[in-house]
Amino acid sequence: MGSLKIIILGPPGAGKGTQATQIAARYDVPHISTGDIFRKNLREETPLGLEAKTYMDNGLLVPDSLTVGMLKDRISEEDCRHGYLLDGFPRTLAQADALVGLGEQIDAAINLQVDYAPLIERIAGRRVCGNCGSAYHIITAPPKVENVCDNCGTELYQRDDDKAETVEKRLVEYDEKSKPLVAYYENNGLAKHVDASAPIEDVTNQIFSILDKLA
Repeated sequence: MGSLKIIILGPPGAGKGTQATQIAARYDVPHISTGDIFRKNLREETPLGLEAKTYMDNGLLVPDSLTVGMLKDRISEEDCRHGYLLDGFPRTLAQADALVGLGEQIDAAINLQVDYAPLIERIAGRRVCGNCGSAYHIITAPPKVENVCDNCGTELYQRDDDKAETVEKRLVEYDEKSKPLVAYYENNGLAKHVDASAPIEDVTNQIFSILDKLA
């Protein structure tokens, strides 16, 4: 496979993480999550991480310049020499422009499309064990005993991020930020739309059929 520089876009719960893992394995590129980059810089107390922490500690958004700085450091590492998959970046038009400013030429922006109603139901049905971390879903993967972990017997809970009202707010925010971003990549001819409401394997095959032509 040739080198590919890919962005994956999609609302919370659309399956970006699942598909990113498949893409990274097939095309032998690192899956770069901005969340992971942040955590690594904070954990290792890098200069950028320490600067970001001052904003976070004060409840402020981390400026794009710092996020871009961390990303620049990450994609300059050896494993990115033959491409990468960006998950969670860019989130805004300013970040998309910054990526161009770094001299990076993206091959495709995979946009996972899904109706929001089933998405909210999917996310709001998630339950987690507070003890061992096992994950369940009240409809698609319920525990044997209602609200009790199969593995350790601990009571399951719903994360605040997974509550329906929180999910709805996140989707509204995603819409506001993502529509201009999707339009940006459409104008550049890079947006590739994928029906993410299909079964997981079908979604993966849709993505592979797009990227195989570019690799």
